[in-house]
Amino acid sequence: MKKRKTAGLGILLGMTALLFCGCKEKEIPEKLHVGITYYDQSDTYMNELIGSIKESLKETENDKLEVTVTIRDAAGLQKNQNDQVEELLDEGCNILCVNLVDRADPSEIIDFAREREVPIIFFNREPVAEDLHQWDKLYYVGADAKQSGKLQGELAVDLIKENSQIDKNKDGKIQYVVLEGEMGHQDAIIRTENAVNTLKENGIEVEKLSCKIANWKRAQAQNRMEQIIGEYQNKIELVLSNNDEMALGAVDAYKKLNYTSAALPVFLGIDGTEIGLQAVEDGELWGTVYNDKKGQADAIAKLATALITGEGMEDISFKNERYVYLPYYKVTAENLAEFRQGTFVTK
Repeated sequence: MKKRKTAGLGILLGMTALLFCGCKEKEIPEKLHVGITYYDQSDTYMNELIGSIKESLKETENDKLEVTVTIRDAAGLQKNQNDQVEELLDEGCNILCVNLVDRADPSEIIDFAREREVPIIFFNREPVAEDLHQWDKLYYVGADAKQSGKLQGELAVDLIKENSQIDKNKDGKIQYVVLEGEMGHQDAIIRTENAVNTLKENGIEVEKLSCKIANWKRAQAQNRMEQIIGEYQNKIELVLSNNDEMALGAVDAYKKLNYTSAALPVFLGIDGTEIGLQAVEDGELWGTVYNDKKGQADAIAKLATALITGEGMEDISFKNERYVYLPYYKVTAENLAEFRQGTFVTK
């Protein structure tokens, strides 16, 4: 009788243990291991965006989802990035977020990911459309470069129409220079074209004095601007820069050459980095175009989570099934506080 009771107790305990284990197994959270590789850590905007992505991903973590983030800097070399993607996959990343070094050369990265069935979210530097359609687990999150150029042009139009003093030589034309991001880079070309076209479309007569490549970098922009100033002296009335860093490099050039504030042209940037917004507050940049890093980061985190959990894809606003675009915003001293405080209203 005692043996029967012992056996019965053992069965009961065994069943309880199995039940307990079954419950425990259900409570184990899904794992989102995100591997991020970006083109160059020296890029101010990219560093701010990566920081925002980390924060947004961590905000998605809960008792049902465990989040791990691994970040690599490609240091401007596509080969480095290809190797990093392979390493991230070996480390168990189940989502890749890739800011391409060379937007026209993602094939090796795509092949690595496809072999492991790991989705890729490209961000900020948009791949060629044909590449993004190589596989059905490829996505892009970013912003429309055309809009950024258009808004920069509108900032210039508004100022020129409000302030006749911008035309310092009173010739009825605005003499301008451009500081461009990278040679042949799609976003750089589009930003420049649309900024200038917007000026022309709004009846502003313009004359291009110079266009220099400064690779998104402040120091290079200062050097290029010093060359331009040496050639054109006081003829420059407007500086259109593809990003805030280069706009501030242009400001640095004038400071180094000891120009008075009355002799300075108008400087306009794009990105709305912290240092760029500070420069608007300080009056060094008349304006910038805000590239919504928080919005992009939230979109990346939402998409990454949906791809792993299988929930929430229907809540994401895709364009052409693969693209998520966040809008840009014009920033001047008048509305600067909204962007410093993160209270701007999206449209």
